Amino acid sequence: IISKPGESDKTLQAIQRVGQAVNLAVGRFVTVGEAIANENRELKEEMSIACIEAKRAGETIAQLTDVANLDHPESDGRITTIFTDKTGVVKAARLLLSSVTKVLVLADRIVIKQILASRNKVLATMEQLEKVSSFQEFVQIFSQFGNEMVEFAHLTGDRQNDLKDEKKKARMAAARTVLEKCTMMLLTASKTCLRHPDCESARLNKEGVFHRMRLALEQVIEIVTDSRPSGENEMAAISIYTSIKEFKNKVEGLRENLYFISKENLSTMLELILEHTEDFTDSAYTSHEHRERILEQSRQAKMELEQLVSVWMQAQSQKTKDIAEDLEVAILKTCQCMNELRRELHHAATSLAADLLRYHADHMVLKALKITGVEGNLEAVAECTCKLSEQKEQLVETCRLLRHVSGTEPLEITCIHAEDTFQVIGPQIISAAETLTLHPSSKIAKENLDVFCEAWESQLSDMSMLLREISDVFEGRRGEKRAYLSLPRPGKHNANLKALKPVKLDTEEQAKLGKLGLELHLLTSDVDSETEKWEDQENEIVRHGQSISSMAHSMYLFTRGEGLLKTTQDLFHQAEVIYIEKTGTSKLSKMLLMAKDDDKPLLLLEIDKLIPVCQQLQITAKTTVQGKNATFTKADTCIRKTKGVMTILSQVLPLSCMLLKKVS
Repeated sequence: IISKPGESDKTLQAIQRVGQAVNLAVGRFVTVGEAIANENRELKEEMSIACIEAKRAGETIAQLTDVANLDHPESDGRITTIFTDKTGVVKAARLLLSSVTKVLVLADRIVIKQILASRNKVLATMEQLEKVSSFQEFVQIFSQFGNEMVEFAHLTGDRQNDLKDEKKKARMAAARTVLEKCTMMLLTASKTCLRHPDCESARLNKEGVFHRMRLALEQVIEIVTDSRPSGENEMAAISIYTSIKEFKNKVEGLRENLYFISKENLSTMLELILEHTEDFTDSAYTSHEHRERILEQSRQAKMELEQLVSVWMQAQSQKTKDIAEDLEVAILKTCQCMNELRRELHHAATSLAADLLRYHADHMVLKALKITGVEGNLEAVAECTCKLSEQKEQLVETCRLLRHVSGTEPLEITCIHAEDTFQVIGPQIISAAETLTLHPSSKIAKENLDVFCEAWESQLSDMSMLLREISDVFEGRRGEKRAYLSLPRPGKHNANLKALKPVKLDTEEQAKLGKLGLELHLLTSDVDSETEKWEDQENEIVRHGQSISSMAHSMYLFTRGEGLLKTTQDLFHQAEVIYIEKTGTSKLSKMLLMAKDDDKPLLLLEIDKLIPVCQQLQITAKTTVQGKNATFTKADTCIRKTKGVMTILSQVLPLSCMLLKKVS
């Protein structure tokens, strides 16, 4: 501590401010800890003790750094006086660190407990959904399931943001993505099974969704609790990128220590790398040119290692300058050769992926499946499913090759997720298509096939993004965040605006939009279930309801970076269109209010709620804002207001349709 007389006052004041700031921060921290303790009885005693210790430590630090407590405030040695009890300050700091850590650990246990409890609720409701036998009962239970999934998504989203391990964060993101996308699949697959209870393909389709959701739930819990079932070991890293990196580190380590590694171990490392390159050379989808270049580079790597080992052995026995220079050259040539091998593998995998994505961009096989399914053409559907199976094998193989050159563990996990998704969704599309072919007039079977096809298209879109990220890592752009188009672009809806650069949202903002999107997604499912009940009537109210639900679904896709809405300006325009569409629903519902019926007051109440919410949505959508934060807030508000519209609409639709049925 500074004890120069000229600096005494400033130093004392600075020390005092720090002490007070620490005490205030600890006070706020303790308040939160005490609130958590009151909500969790089983840990209340431990948490309370830890909070008391933290509070006491904070107060002690404040007292020891308080100028007013000095015995001789005018003397030149007063800085030293503050720390006459240096041991007391050290003890207080250690107690503070210990108690704060204890509070954090206890709070973490509580969060884990909440996630486990939420998972158990989801599993219990899933079991009910599996056993349900009536459509009406299913709708009621699914509504509860939706709320539980939203709660689980919120808890796990917060947990994902708190994770420091990028690998765990990537695995959590993959599992949560599966759960989100499977929620819609579960809805349509279950409804199809209820509509066609004797259809084997519909049953298999539904079982596949439930099984995948259970696996994803277990993966989330495994990450949250930091455990693996049945004592499984962590999967060893087998990507070529990682192996080459480790090999080069060992080779370069010879500069500092000639006995850093044995020549046998170094040779074994190269053999394993070259063994993994066989995934490329043996693949039917690797071009002849790439295969030849990889084989040539592999042979060159063996030769360079042999030369390195020869010089290396000489360097161990001869300590001359020439030998040292020869060793440096051998190290550089070996590392350069491995870089060239890695480059060839990267080009082979990424060019294959790019070609596949371009070839399947039109989704011709999926379109053909939908058409032939509606026609009930079994032979044509069988032909399409063969093509889809072949496409699936190509994509799965490509994901495996991309994994080898991914460059980072999180991207490696994303490759595994993509591979698993194509592996699972492919057969599910086929079972959904078979169900539609057997029941070509079934609207729900058609909707179910559409949902699985959308999941396939979405994964292709994700794969395109993954390919760009892998290329970014390879080219040294690893640190850049993914751009998020959160400001308007010039075009249809804003011809007078200048072009604006894409704005990058931080993790918290992206997570916030994602949570809102999931809630909106579940509300659209509720509205769709209601419209389906009255679909046979083909009435105007149902038509307007379906239209609004479709637009809300587009807004949900926007929160995932998918669908037709590409910018926030598109989102705001969609919100305005929802307001216009709502006008038709309100007018038709008000016409029904002229009839005398017991349900009329309920309908009137809901319409009175709907009008102001829609007006607020329109006002928000039309409000001009500038800047990233303001634009994000506007997008957030639009989605929240749309949620409100969908909540009320789910009440207006059944009341209006029931009243219409009575009137007619």
